[in-house]
Amino acid sequence: MLEPLIRLAAGGRVLAFASILIASVALGLAIADLDWAAMVVATASATLALLAIAAMLVRTYAARRRRFVGAALARSAATDPDPVVVTDLKGRPCAANPAAGGVADPAERLHGWCVDAAQVVDSLLVEVRRREATTREFWRQDRGMRVSLHSVEGAFGLIVWHFSTLMRGGGRGLDVLGLPVVTREGVQLRLNPAARAAFMGEEAEVLEALEQVLDAGTSGVFALSLPGGRGIQAVSVPSRDGLADIVLLPPRALPEGGEGSPAPPASVFEDIPVALMQIDAEGRVGGSNRLARQLLGLSGEEAPFFSEVVEGLGRPVPDWLDDARAGRALGRPEVLRATLPQQETFVQIILRRATGQNAEGALVAVISDATELKSLEARFVQSQKMQAIGQLAGGIAHDFNNLLTAISGHCDLLLLNRDRFDPDYNDLLQIHQNANRAAALVRQLLAFSRKQTLKPEVVSLESLLEELTHLLTRLVGERITLTLTHDPALAAIRADKRQLEQVIMNLVVNARDAMPMGGTIRIETEALHLLDEHEHGRARLPAGDYALIRVIDQGIGIPADIIDKIFEPFFTTKKIGEGTGLGLSTAYGIVKQMGGYIFAESIEGAGTTFTLYFAAEPAEALADPAPVAARPEEPAAAPSAAPLSRRGSARPRSSPPPVTVNSAAILLVEDEAPVRAFAARALRLQGYQVFEAQDGEQALDFLRDPALRVDLFVTDVIMPGIDGPGWVAEALEDRPGTPVVFVSGYTEDSLSAAMGRIPGSVFLGKPFSLKDLSEMIARELAKRDALAGVAGEG
Repeated sequence: MLEPLIRLAAGGRVLAFASILIASVALGLAIADLDWAAMVVATASATLALLAIAAMLVRTYAARRRRFVGAALARSAATDPDPVVVTDLKGRPCAANPAAGGVADPAERLHGWCVDAAQVVDSLLVEVRRREATTREFWRQDRGMRVSLHSVEGAFGLIVWHFSTLMRGGGRGLDVLGLPVVTREGVQLRLNPAARAAFMGEEAEVLEALEQVLDAGTSGVFALSLPGGRGIQAVSVPSRDGLADIVLLPPRALPEGGEGSPAPPASVFEDIPVALMQIDAEGRVGGSNRLARQLLGLSGEEAPFFSEVVEGLGRPVPDWLDDARAGRALGRPEVLRATLPQQETFVQIILRRATGQNAEGALVAVISDATELKSLEARFVQSQKMQAIGQLAGGIAHDFNNLLTAISGHCDLLLLNRDRFDPDYNDLLQIHQNANRAAALVRQLLAFSRKQTLKPEVVSLESLLEELTHLLTRLVGERITLTLTHDPALAAIRADKRQLEQVIMNLVVNARDAMPMGGTIRIETEALHLLDEHEHGRARLPAGDYALIRVIDQGIGIPADIIDKIFEPFFTTKKIGEGTGLGLSTAYGIVKQMGGYIFAESIEGAGTTFTLYFAAEPAEALADPAPVAARPEEPAAAPSAAPLSRRGSARPRSSPPPVTVNSAAILLVEDEAPVRAFAARALRLQGYQVFEAQDGEQALDFLRDPALRVDLFVTDVIMPGIDGPGWVAEALEDRPGTPVVFVSGYTEDSLSAAMGRIPGSVFLGKPFSLKDLSEMIARELAKRDALAGVAGEG
């Protein structure tokens, strides 16, 4: 009931002014002897006056209600260590808890965290009125602030603002130790969750005791007394973010020396759970606690120069200390390597000025272990390198595939008019063979750079390994011999050919790295029949027929204590920077995804054998290839790169696609001119009418002519300006049902999101041959005609 009046309250003054104005009109009508009209107008004036009075009363009541409820909300948050402010819907403060420190204006609290605090406050108010709750974070170097808003009190429109401090990495450094810590920021003190849990119900007493001690200028190690005769030990620790942390040690009874008497500083300093070290004016290590000595490999009697303890700053350590004494390097963390410990140790050090007597030129170093952080940083840098290599390989593969499409395509066109007796035939065939080998090399490089969706097909291991040997021979180098032997009874398997190539390449690379002095790597295949279930290590192989692949080296071998860990991600025995630890874990994942098994056997100093088990396919499976099998035979399909003279006479070329007279019109869109020229000429030879466009914009210009008939679109996917799926989607609005063939030098799985916008489209990867293109176009047009025939019969 109050909501309409509250909305009306905002216009109370307008109503009062309108009432006065209408009353004046009524008075004028009465003077003019228009009594009836004057009465009507006077009634309206009185009504507006009553509404204005009611609006002002409601406005006063709402203001009092907001203040009352706001004060109640602030009291409920009195023990909250974070500032809590209650405002109205316009951001005007109504109340605040003690942690707010008298700063109740949200814009003032956000000052310094954003460029225009008032504008940010306005946007937050709009958002909370729409959603009833919102959150936003602001960051400044390593510190941040989270502002959470909640709308309460319904029609009276109160908003609770909660300001909490954030630290990058999930919290302040001491917080992760689970110690009770009080952080001092300016004049404000706030307890971390561990402190609130340890002193539940006594938070106010702890903060009051700390304020009294800190206001007196006390620092370092001191004692606090709590009601009931209990005492707590406190240690002031400077923080890297410019704040001061006071670590509260567990409560205990105070010594008999009297309430509040401090414990012996030396023993407390020794047991502080933070590594601390004092460096004198000459740069020598002075006092240090037990944790600091453990991190840096020092003994209690040593007092070396600090520059002898750490290194790796990139400049002399004494210069860094001089900068800190001058105030230029204080509070800034630096990661250095500790030189004295037996194992490699990295430490993060923050320097502060020492205080107290005889502390002129002395520094205090706050030290933390950064070994794991440095290890993670190295892995991250390595993964960034691998990602950059993958992106580079993808871009190079795209450009290479365009070039190879033009080369092999024009070779196809030249071979159409030549037979095996033509003097140029063998040269053209050799060009085409090497173009196909280059295309296979690009595919194998891409296998290193991205994880791809498996596309199982029936694979002949004998053919796959023979083709792969050309690349592996170059990969292992001249000092290593690669041999390949096959079992005559070996059956085919169902696997993703590209991913299986990656597995074998990873295993061969590992074998190469295990033989720095050279040797022989043997790749063997074997047909195996298991009559019963066979247990191999922790795996159980079901009975049945298997095809085995073994990669055997003569390297240094794998120690027995780590051979069970070699398939774990990031596990590597190589030196830092030489390996990612992902090769064998990737191979394991691919083999398992394909339903196979991989095992490793090794004799240290004698070599290692990796064995891959795959379920064998029936003999007829290879004779009846799956839809995703290799391309139909074409003139350049010879897998070997051996010169023709060593192969004997050239093999007879397959007959070219028949030239037919077709009435279909095709719109070809390709930004690479050589590829477009080959494809257009190939399609015209088939009798198609071809319209060429160099980009999507030109294709749309052609299609604006309603008289232009186009039966099929052939387009590249990635082009300057609008991409292939983009212009096709726009064209299909006016020409629905037109078949679409996408071509690209990128892999199909990397473009699936873009092509998913065009249902029913098909993909033809570059490099493609004349026969590939012709058969794809004929198949899509036949599919369109079949659908049209079914629709006509219906």
